[in-house]
Amino acid sequence: MNIEITPKKKFLINVVTGKGGGGHYATYHAIRAIAQQQQLPWEFQVTDMDDIMASMTEQKKVMNAYKLLGSSVSDLYNLMLKSGWTWLWFLQIRLNKLLVKLNYDAGVKFFESYWQQQQPDLVISVVTMCNKILSESLQRVKPGTPYVTLPIDFADYPPGFWIEPETDNYTMCGTEKALEQAQTLGVKEECIIQTSGMVIHPRFYEPLEGNRTREREKLGLDPDCLTGLVMFGGNGSQAMLEIAKRLQCFGEKLQLIFLCGRNQELAETLRNNKSIQKRFVTTFTENVPYYMHLADFFIGKPGPGSISEALAMQLPVITECNVSTLVHEKYNAEWVRQKQVGIVVRSFRHIHKAVEQFLEPENFARYRANVAGINNRAVFEIAEIVQQILATSNTSKITETLAQRY
Repeated sequence: MNIEITPKKKFLINVVTGKGGGGHYATYHAIRAIAQQQQLPWEFQVTDMDDIMASMTEQKKVMNAYKLLGSSVSDLYNLMLKSGWTWLWFLQIRLNKLLVKLNYDAGVKFFESYWQQQQPDLVISVVTMCNKILSESLQRVKPGTPYVTLPIDFADYPPGFWIEPETDNYTMCGTEKALEQAQTLGVKEECIIQTSGMVIHPRFYEPLEGNRTREREKLGLDPDCLTGLVMFGGNGSQAMLEIAKRLQCFGEKLQLIFLCGRNQELAETLRNNKSIQKRFVTTFTENVPYYMHLADFFIGKPGPGSISEALAMQLPVITECNVSTLVHEKYNAEWVRQKQVGIVVRSFRHIHKAVEQFLEPENFARYRANVAGINNRAVFEIAEIVQQILATSNTSKITETLAQRY
């Protein structure tokens, strides 16, 4: 007997996210945008783990060491990124994992009540370290409800970071390394789903109107000069000042676009620094594809989102990897090396050596050719995957109901 599922109401998709960095909400907005574009029968709920933690702390339901610091997990993380104190993240991961362990039972109990109220048809998590608590509590009150872990990193940082093999969570794997990790850690084969890359906003795949030469001139840039785009997420970074200083040696051979995020002070400093190089500086913008369209290559930290966005816009990458690099982002830099889609320097103090290679036409053409060979369609794939999971889940439920009835 074939059962065709035609939903009379929209599926309720709960996306678990957080405010640490910009990647979590960027991924949520990408999923929401593709659902709207494809007119999928989805309604969205958002579970912000930072808001949940603040509420539970206020109610004295959990132990929260960050309260003693007068901060929150995400606030401290974002300050660390903005100030360049990324070496602290290794210590913060350990503290976060300890807090998850100490608050495990309280967390499960809280989310049992939470899911009972929310009643999602499917949960997509784009956060780390909490997925075992979230999925266990969901299965206690809504058995069989699909839980999808969507890592926004190129690889996991086990144990207990993204992948939770003891659960029946679906795990999305955007790289061969992540796929290998899921298999090695013991995730069930039927729960492993491979995609062609990281989920980024569909706007990065849309054709851009307007003449590139004319648009560069509007920003006060030379239409024919090699152009780098410098970006360090939504909060910017003091490293951008170092990069600007180190690249002045190229004079008029190079020009730069600086996207400073919400860091107004950084933007003002870059604008006020005198240089013979042409540059355009702006603060937070949602029009990143436009500025990437005007650039020839990308400079930034090895964030999975920014690397994936740059490659989608056909930009070779220059990034950094050293002891200060966020531990869960080190593989991103290694992936750039392996795929030869850019250059990884030990420090941005040596950024000029990487740019020298891009100034050589043959070298630059080779990197651009490698970038053109990357075909990341993950945001389109996830829409189809989630639809299939929902259909399978609902078919199973209907089949069980019919079996009980007859």
